[in-house]
Amino acid sequence: MSSIIDQFRKIGIIPVVVLDDAKDALPLGKALCQGGLPCAEVTFRTAAAEDSIRAMSKEFPDMLVGAGTVLTKEQVDRAVDAGAKFIVSPGLDPAIVSYCLEKKIPVTPGTCTPSDVMTALNLGLDTVKFFPAEPAGGLPMIKAMAAALVNVTFMPTGGINAKNVRDYLAYDRIVACGGSWMVKKDLIVKGEFDKIEAMVREASDIVKEIRG
Repeated sequence: MSSIIDQFRKIGIIPVVVLDDAKDALPLGKALCQGGLPCAEVTFRTAAAEDSIRAMSKEFPDMLVGAGTVLTKEQVDRAVDAGAKFIVSPGLDPAIVSYCLEKKIPVTPGTCTPSDVMTALNLGLDTVKFFPAEPAGGLPMIKAMAAALVNVTFMPTGGINAKNVRDYLAYDRIVACGGSWMVKKDLIVKGEFDKIEAMVREASDIVKEIRG
């Protein structure tokens, strides 16, 4: 788990991707890698997610490809069999977390309260997703929880964009931020991967600007 967290911290911004057609997986993966964010959290709520993860993982073996919106242990198995290197869920399900930890699969569950975070810590995690970040109180809420829960780091997702991501990245208790503004669904559907690559590069530049 620690090695994945180190990779997240280095990348800084984790593109959260929704793919309705697996044919878009490879050109998107290329745009992400060439733009400087060689990572994708592919949401597992579409029929194309599994094949998209498989295609990206095979074509770009050095890319950090994982599955998001994972709701069941069966989905964990399918995602990992397809090549997912990490699992992300929108909420905290102790059964899913325990299942992943037993199988040594890196997992980041969603939390938005101190009770959620304490449950995650008691399950053996020290990094959690904070979701939905902006609606749940944003950076002030993270800082308030971090002051009391000193052994946890956060990966906020939800409502983060090019305008507010700098503030999140500047806080040392944040490993990385999840975001979809640079991988907008309409651009993927239209096949405008050059525009996606340009936006990915801008996001990558923000990480370099804040973290060096």
